[in-house]
Amino acid sequence: MTQQAEPAVSAPPAPGPKQSDGRTSQRPLVLRLLARPEVGVFLGAAAVYVFFLIAAPPVREGSAMSTVLYQSSTIGIMALPVALLMIGGEFDLSSGVAVITSALTASMLSYQLTLNVWMGVIAALVVSLAIGFFNGWMVVKTGLPSFLVTLGTFLILQGVNLAVTKLVTTNVATDDISTMDGFDQAKKIFASTFQVGGVTVKITVVYWLIFAALATWVLLRTKYGNWIFAVGGNKESARAVGVPVTFTKISLFMLVGFGAWFVGMHQLFTFNTVQSGEGVGQELIYIAAAVIGGCLLTGGYGSAIGPVFGAFMFGMVNQGIVFAGWNPDWFKAFLGVMLLGAVLINLWVRQSATRR
Repeated sequence: MTQQAEPAVSAPPAPGPKQSDGRTSQRPLVLRLLARPEVGVFLGAAAVYVFFLIAAPPVREGSAMSTVLYQSSTIGIMALPVALLMIGGEFDLSSGVAVITSALTASMLSYQLTLNVWMGVIAALVVSLAIGFFNGWMVVKTGLPSFLVTLGTFLILQGVNLAVTKLVTTNVATDDISTMDGFDQAKKIFASTFQVGGVTVKITVVYWLIFAALATWVLLRTKYGNWIFAVGGNKESARAVGVPVTFTKISLFMLVGFGAWFVGMHQLFTFNTVQSGEGVGQELIYIAAAVIGGCLLTGGYGSAIGPVFGAFMFGMVNQGIVFAGWNPDWFKAFLGVMLLGAVLINLWVRQSATRR
């Protein structure tokens, strides 16, 4: 019998390198992480923290870190709404003096009319929201740059703060309201302290973290957060797809007003009195904290976590210089270096994020 040969089984071809086009290729993990607006400032904040741990040994103490966090929180609470406004494509130059306007309103109204301080607190909230509404309405309705509108508001508030305080109190500062009805209750809410491991911590640190978590949730998980990014990217395109541009922008300015009211109440119930000439220049620190935190001046890009680390860097540098025994005049120089460096890093990150 003839034996039939079985067909040879050919081995499968060795797998070659996978072919991929530019649409499916991915950037390295490091570049994808750096594309996140908060990653760069987190690394920067960590570097600043380690630097002052070495250069200023008192920073290692719990009381010193409590002071750093307190300084960071008073900046960070305002930097959060300022950052959201910047993501929405605008910014507010009046935010610094608006804090003092809020505190002056609550203090003088309560003292001069001998009212419960809570009446002044509520009136200050109305005034702060009205200032934010005015800024937003002027920007939306006139089409003027927010720089010009809020610069005008800044000058108006600065003059009103000084003139009205002198007119009412015949002084540049308000009267002490610590003995008035409702003061102790308000102080517990806006300016109380608590103990953690024997270290005194200001309540503003807790509010700062709560507001940051809330702002992050709004940006990432709500329709309103999508609106903020949309109007900051291209407001005409956003309007074409049904985004309420007017409402979004005005509400963002009012959110800055709310932040100014909250920080103003903290200052009032911490020091019992208010200096009418303060607040000038603080708006630049709030904006710088947001920019260092990854927000672009052109809008449409940023996060709420980034400004938290940006504010921490400010607090760390401000107090670290003191703890290190250096001349505190160098703080402004450090501030300028951090701001310029953050702008350059953000530019590189933005280009990397959009590069295929």
